[in-house]
Amino acid sequence: MQYLRKRAGLNQQQLGDAVGYSLEQVASVEQGRRPAKAAFTAAAERALEAGGVLEALQGEVDRAKLPRFFRNFALFEADAVSRFSYDPLLVPGLLQTEAYARALFAGHCPPLSEEIIDQHTEARLSRQKLLTRAPLAELSFIISEEALRNPVGDAAVVRGQWQHLLGVCALRNVEVQVMPAACGFHSGLNGPFVVLETKEHQHLGYIESQEVGCVVHDPAEVSAFGLRYGKLRSQALNGVESARLIERLVGET
Repeated sequence: MQYLRKRAGLNQQQLGDAVGYSLEQVASVEQGRRPAKAAFTAAAERALEAGGVLEALQGEVDRAKLPRFFRNFALFEADAVSRFSYDPLLVPGLLQTEAYARALFAGHCPPLSEEIIDQHTEARLSRQKLLTRAPLAELSFIISEEALRNPVGDAAVVRGQWQHLLGVCALRNVEVQVMPAACGFHSGLNGPFVVLETKEHQHLGYIESQEVGCVVHDPAEVSAFGLRYGKLRSQALNGVESARLIERLVGET
């Protein structure tokens, strides 16, 4: 951006005036102290007549806002042709509302600064482009009933999250299933996991706990993940039954 600004004959204050941001914000972005928001990038694109150069880099900027342990997997996820996940404790990040995601980051231990909370929230919401980007990816989510009932944030946050899930269920490339609390033993009790297929048709797994993430490449291990996921799909409520359960939760509040 600094190169494009100088090519346009502008100083930082003039660029800030042109895009509606302060001198300090422009300087922070140029010096890499603050990742640019999408709105800032779009405004700078217009003001500097950048020809799409800045917008082409926005994906990299958004990934820089993610927690460090997750960035490697995010590269695979962004171009996935299919992604299947099981989440026993929380609504998965790809399906979270802004209020739900912000409540999670606000409760982080040790505490995060407001700026980091903002960055992580923005990055999580940016990942959700996978739900609707072309070509469509095949997406499947199995969420435990306990995760849905977990009171993250206040009642309005939780209710808004349930309503958002009902909207996501209507997307033709997305399937949401709920694992009922009364199911008893099942193959997901060892914890959450993701099975993903890249555009090169490579199959990967991903597991995460206590801010340690691991991309699994070994074919035998990824195959085991796939077998477990198939078993979980057969044990969970189907899509229609899952939507009805979520509707009941909304009606109870």
